[in-house]
Amino acid sequence: MTQGESPARSRGEVSGDRPPVWDLSDLYAGPDAPEIAADLERADSDARAFAKKFEGRIGSLDGGDLGRAIEAYEALDELLSRLMSYAGLHYAAHVGDPEAGRFFQGMREKVTDISAHSLFFVLELNRIEDERMRSLLGDPGVARFAPWIRDQRVFRPHQLDDKLERLLHDKSVTGRAAWMRLFDETMAALRFPVGGRDLTSAETLHLLADPDREKRRAAAQALGQVLGDNAPLFAHITNTIVKDKAIEDKWRGYPAPISARNLGNHVEDDVVAALVAAVKDAYPRLSHRYYALKARWLGGEKLDHWDRNAPLPDARTRSIPWSEARDTVLAAYDAFSPDLAAIGRRFFDRPWIDAETRPGKDPGAFAHSTVPSVHPYLLMNYQGRPRDVMTLAHELGHGVHQILAGSQGQLMAETPLTLAETASVFGEMLTFRSLLAAESDPAARRILLAEKVEDMLNTVVRQVAFCEFETRVHAERRNGELSLDWICDTWLDVQRESLGPALRFDDGYRFYWTYIPHFVHTPFYVYAYAFGDCLVNSLYSVYLDASGGFQERYLDMLRAGGTRRHRELLAPFGLDAGDPDFWRRGLAVVAGLIDEIEALS
Repeated sequence: MTQGESPARSRGEVSGDRPPVWDLSDLYAGPDAPEIAADLERADSDARAFAKKFEGRIGSLDGGDLGRAIEAYEALDELLSRLMSYAGLHYAAHVGDPEAGRFFQGMREKVTDISAHSLFFVLELNRIEDERMRSLLGDPGVARFAPWIRDQRVFRPHQLDDKLERLLHDKSVTGRAAWMRLFDETMAALRFPVGGRDLTSAETLHLLADPDREKRRAAAQALGQVLGDNAPLFAHITNTIVKDKAIEDKWRGYPAPISARNLGNHVEDDVVAALVAAVKDAYPRLSHRYYALKARWLGGEKLDHWDRNAPLPDARTRSIPWSEARDTVLAAYDAFSPDLAAIGRRFFDRPWIDAETRPGKDPGAFAHSTVPSVHPYLLMNYQGRPRDVMTLAHELGHGVHQILAGSQGQLMAETPLTLAETASVFGEMLTFRSLLAAESDPAARRILLAEKVEDMLNTVVRQVAFCEFETRVHAERRNGELSLDWICDTWLDVQRESLGPALRFDDGYRFYWTYIPHFVHTPFYVYAYAFGDCLVNSLYSVYLDASGGFQERYLDMLRAGGTRRHRELLAPFGLDAGDPDFWRRGLAVVAGLIDEIEALS
């Protein structure tokens, strides 16, 4: 049994109605596995040999040698990624265990030291002039990696000299990475007193969707109290990591705090700006209208923030067993594509999912691709709610996407964040539509529609509001350290603007920004959710109108991994994210669902 693991469960349990716990032994048997030490030694040896053979010579290599150099770099990157995948997943399952934290930090430091030997490679690759690179791409060995080379070279204007790049690389373990660990371990250790019990953040947030209003209120007030007590620390973390990013952005010459993320997402600034503007313009037609409706359903003109995700008065409140959630999601996938469902079924037949809720575990949900030679792992905290079923459908979509893209190899399998949300949100849509089609009772249909609209508002409106909050925080931080009151006031301003006049906030809600991990881990990640949701809305409308062949085109899109940009991927479906109508079309789907709810009401 792995240290810190729940003693009531056996590792790798995949049967029955209890949510499973994953088994990471396909990566390594445990933190003390001799294979870890052997792979670290092999990686260090390979990295030193790679540097001895190629450092200072990349610009003079012919096509054949450059192709072989990229292959060697890819093999080294996969080995290091395998090591860090295990360390990260083990840590996520045992965030509250100090030994897991020390193991994770130790692995990060060792891998950082080893990878420093190969840091020169991309730097030298990017210094090759465009004309010569076009010539080198004529070699089949280099041409195979053309998409990866393209994606590295977009950062050429922001590349620093080799010594500065090495300094930033070596200091990363004591910079942002250290603050991320502090955030994670602080959040995992917090306990929220509700009803005489001390709950984790995941358990407390879960109560915000409880049928009992008093439980929702108590949970919301506990969140506000505990997060408020710890807010000075979270404000310090925020000030530090935002300033750290501003310093690096200035040295690299990025015009705006979001610019580096957009480049990494392979999406143009104007496309992101069009998305954000379209969503903000739609606030009154979407969130403002829906929450006013919900306030009336719950018996008032105003909606307390702890009632925002409350079930409707006539909603079914039974807990959904794990086996039923699994079967529901797989049936929805199978109705769309048996091939898609067959890949998804592997995650349930094998111990690739950790869905148990337990103290000390990462309270969120994610799919981690690991490396193409192994397989992805999924983490969530399953508590039997309809939203948990949708989360399962979402993360399974990620996992299936990662398996299909794995054929591109280590360097080109990773999909930019904007497109990485496509398969996950599409999986949610398939599951929702399957449930809706099977329901004939008008009251039950209204509840299903309302739950879906709320999920879409959380994915589109709330995430764009998060992006707006980040934009204001990063802009203001350039003028000096931010006070806790300023951060809290800005959070409330953005929330009022996005959620609308029907929402009522208490003082504790001022501190709810503190638990959002994306602000710390991946600045400006959040708009990718809205990008993916609007994209899927448009994509699904094409699917409904398609005469045939959609499924294969869709699977081809997922198989592409990171080899194609959004315009190339969407062209076979007649869609273009650069067209402002694209976003309006996606948002109209949400508005249409609200229309249906109003009609059923």
